[in-house]
Amino acid sequence: MNKSEIRKKILKIRKQKSSKRLNINFQYLLKILKKNKNIGKVIGGYYPYNYEVDAIEILTNLEKQNYQISLPKIKKNSQMDFFCWSFKDPLEINKYGIPEPTSDKMIVPNILLVPLVAFDKNCNRIGYGGGFYDRYIKKIKKIKKIVTIGLAYSFQRINQIPADKYDVKLDFIVTNKKN
Repeated sequence: MNKSEIRKKILKIRKQKSSKRLNINFQYLLKILKKNKNIGKVIGGYYPYNYEVDAIEILTNLEKQNYQISLPKIKKNSQMDFFCWSFKDPLEINKYGIPEPTSDKMIVPNILLVPLVAFDKNCNRIGYGGGFYDRYIKKIKKIKKIVTIGLAYSFQRINQIPADKYDVKLDFIVTNKKN
C-alpha cells in the first residue's frame, strides 16, 4: 500500500473506534520524560483533530508537573511554529478547523508530542500528508536537540511505512498498550 491508501484505511478505522475511550500509556510517557530530563521542560503538544489521541489530557497532567506547554500555529508556506499556552488561555480556530493559541510568545519545545495517522516498529510515521511536522522537526534539529514522541493507538501500527527522504523518524511512539 502507498501512503495515501494507508492513510485512508487507518483514518477509517480510527473513526470507527473513536467511541472507545482508549488512554495512552502515561507512565511510559513519564518514563521517557524522566530519561530525558536534562533536555528541558518545554513540551510542544497539539490540539486533537479528526479522532487523534487526545493530547489535552496529557498536557493537563504535564502542566501540573511544571512543564511549559506550547501548541502549534500554522503559518504561510505550510510552516508552523509553537507558542506558549496554558489551560487558562484562549484558543482560536485556524483555517483547518484546529484550535491554536492566541499568544504571540513563540517558543521552541525540547520535547515534541506528535500526532500521527500510522506508524511502524522503526518509529516512521504517516501524518495527513502536509509535511508540517517533518519540516518543523528538521528545522529545529538544526538548532537544538529535541525529543520527538508520537502519540497513537496500537491499531494504528502497520508493518512498514513507505518512508522517503522528506520523512523524519520519531524517537519514540507511545500507545494505549504497554510499550
